Amino acid sequence: MRSGSSELLLEQQAEELRKKKLLELAAAKKAKNGPAPKRTLRENASFYTTSSLAFLSVTAGASLLFLVPLYVDPAISTLVGDFVERPTMCVTTRREDMTGLFNCSWSSCREGCTSDVFKCTHIYVTFIDDLNFTFPFNATPSELFNLTDIERSEEAILLVNIKGCGYPPTVKCKNFTDLYGFEGAVFPCYYSKQNKTVVMTAYNREEQVQTIIHFFVIPFIITVVSSVFLCVMHCDCRCKKERRRRHRHRRPRIENLSDSSISTRVDMLTPAIEVYKPPL
Repeated sequence: MRSGSSELLLEQQAEELRKKKLLELAAAKKAKNGPAPKRTLRENASFYTTSSLAFLSVTAGASLLFLVPLYVDPAISTLVGDFVERPTMCVTTRREDMTGLFNCSWSSCREGCTSDVFKCTHIYVTFIDDLNFTFPFNATPSELFNLTDIERSEEAILLVNIKGCGYPPTVKCKNFTDLYGFEGAVFPCYYSKQNKTVVMTAYNREEQVQTIIHFFVIPFIITVVSSVFLCVMHCDCRCKKERRRRHRHRRPRIENLSDSSISTRVDMLTPAIEVYKPPL
């Protein structure tokens, strides 16, 4: 028993001695390396500026991935459709409630633009195809009913927007179908001058332009500007012309080794020899 307790005591003492040596080594190493150098004001400013620019660049670039398909693409398609700016009068002619993926290639209103549609509603309308006509908002129901006798266009499809889809709470398809989905409903609408088979219940050109500016132009500019500043701060993006001394090497002169040139050169280099002529 005494031998076992003595061995345990020796092990505890050895463990304490080992810890003490480790602490001494760590303290000596820390004293040798010295205190951590403090960053200067310029280094702190560069660090925080870099962090802010990187955050802006990543955030704005990532937002483009979501904003372009959800807002920018429909806005561009709406502007390309060239809808009339003044509302005309539409009358609902019929409504179809369809079921099945094959029958639901389009819908007057559906919630969720990326999901497959198995139930859809097709609303068909006719409208007064006259650019000079404007929907009389102050007219009474009887006056609107009398306007339905005016010659109207061929049947067209009614969409809540150019894509026929949206997300709550901006787009609520139940309210849309209840308001426009019964036969004989009279309401203001906007038709496309490029494709008169497409009609929307709301259109504002300035609003579509503002959507493109806010959801595409501004994030794109932020991404580009922040990326350029990061490049200038941490990369050598400037074009530097290396000035090197160009040594002009004389081309070796190629001697003309023709027979005539050799003879001419020999005559020029050889001193003139006087020819002795005997006296007569």
